Amino acid sequence: MKTISQAVSEYIKSKPFLSSALSDGIINFTSLSRKIKPDIEELLRKKVNNGAIVMALNRLSINLEFQHTQKIKRVIKKIQEITVRSNLVDYNFKVSDTILNSQSNLLKNIFESKNDFYTSSRGIDECNIVVSKNLCELVEKELVNEICINKTEKLSAISFKLPEENVSVPGIYYYVFQKLSWEGININQVISTSNEFTILVSENEVDKAFSIINRLKSI
Repeated sequence: MKTISQAVSEYIKSKPFLSSALSDGIINFTSLSRKIKPDIEELLRKKVNNGAIVMALNRLSINLEFQHTQKIKRVIKKIQEITVRSNLVDYNFKVSDTILNSQSNLLKNIFESKNDFYTSSRGIDECNIVVSKNLCELVEKELVNEICINKTEKLSAISFKLPEENVSVPGIYYYVFQKLSWEGININQVISTSNEFTILVSENEVDKAFSIINRLKSI
């Protein structure tokens, strides 16, 4: 039979923002217990007193899951070299038998363009190419025979480096996404390597997104 602690843990884990706020210590346990009491009672199918829920919340706030959140914060604080590139365009092409050859021809032509932005990622059915706007004519020339599913203009890229230990700490990207989502920032594209992370956002939101990421270093 499920215990009160298990029911509370299950409920909190289903609410990512609530989970983060609880770990940050910015929620009053007594007030929260009153609010979630009906849901906990529904999960357990019995009456539960507020005191028992408060005790479960207190234990949950210091368990390994929330200790892990603190580990994420220690890594996030080491964010370095935040850079912003504007005036970018994101192309979304359908994967074909010729897409690699088309991209190869494109790369040969932009190899010397060291000051321009270029990145590409490929899934099973789609391929994304993000470039500086001045390369659009070249992209459209070299991939003229490919199927372009979508083209998004007026984008900016925010890139930053993480310490090497980020690869061994689960939840780093989620933590960044959560903070951006909380502030209503829509992420158009995500590009990452082992220790570098780039997000594409609308040029209208880049200043706000940069400010949020920059503040993460001082959490």
